[in-house]
Amino acid sequence: MEFADEARELLLVAPADFVRQRTARQRAVRKDDRALATRIGGLRKPAPAAWVVDLLAHEGALDEAVELGPAIRQALADADPDEIRRLRRQRSDVVAALAQAGADLASDAGHPLTSAVLDQVRATIEAATADGHAGAAVRSGLLVRPLESAGFDDVDLDGALADPDAVPDAWSGTDAEPIPITSARRSRKGSRASRPEPEPEPEPEPEPQSEPEPESEPQAEPGPRTDPAAERRAAREAEATARAESRDADAALDAAEQELEAAEDRRAELERQLAEAVVEVERAERARDEAADASDRARDLLRAAQHHRRDVGR
Repeated sequence: MEFADEARELLLVAPADFVRQRTARQRAVRKDDRALATRIGGLRKPAPAAWVVDLLAHEGALDEAVELGPAIRQALADADPDEIRRLRRQRSDVVAALAQAGADLASDAGHPLTSAVLDQVRATIEAATADGHAGAAVRSGLLVRPLESAGFDDVDLDGALADPDAVPDAWSGTDAEPIPITSARRSRKGSRASRPEPEPEPEPEPEPQSEPEPESEPQAEPGPRTDPAAERRAAREAEATARAESRDADAALDAAEQELEAAEDRRAELERQLAEAVVEVERAERARDEAADASDRARDLLRAAQHHRRDVGR
């Protein structure tokens, strides 16, 4: 099996059981393909919301939601308010139905969802309708973290897929030729090969101000003006930093869990060896006792033979 196929199967395992199953699979393939085993060992545990979306992808349930995306984007480009309202209502119904289906799948697997995780599932499906690249990502069954759409910005797919090279449409778009994954990552925040960048949102023009009326008391000085664009940039940067820290924490947790499992395996092996050593000691002690008994019997026979010989000699 290719790594992407291995990853798809493992990502269907509930997060609570993921590390154990990943370790077992890594060991199973190690003797035949060490490179594949190494990649399996480095596979990240999916966030709960990503696990649910991968379950839906495995069921083929996300197609309708993703296919709404081009129609919604076309209605926005055409500035057709009636069509936009109709499609958004349809998207809301589809997203709600899929979120419920995902919650049912998780409950059937013995891992009911919290409301926070369910919100992330909804946000991920909505992101799939907002951005064709995100749509390809969620349909791949290789998602390891939830997605979120923010206005006209492209959905951030950094670290979102277990095997980005297996999903070129998540980087190049379904209507474009596949492009090298490294180039796609570098250009994701600049221009994308699949479509031109959206026009930036115009800054609101300041309202004309009339001449102030003279007042008897001094006016309080207005506070400093805020720059909405700068605030949005700062918010995105803070979110990216938090996401990176979350990924690092997840990676550290996975590494710690792997080390714990390896230590437990070593302990189990030592306990097995100790048990075998105890059995060997007991066997050796029994053999010693039997040999001592045989030695005593032999000495008794020797003494009896010596007495008999002396008696016969008289």
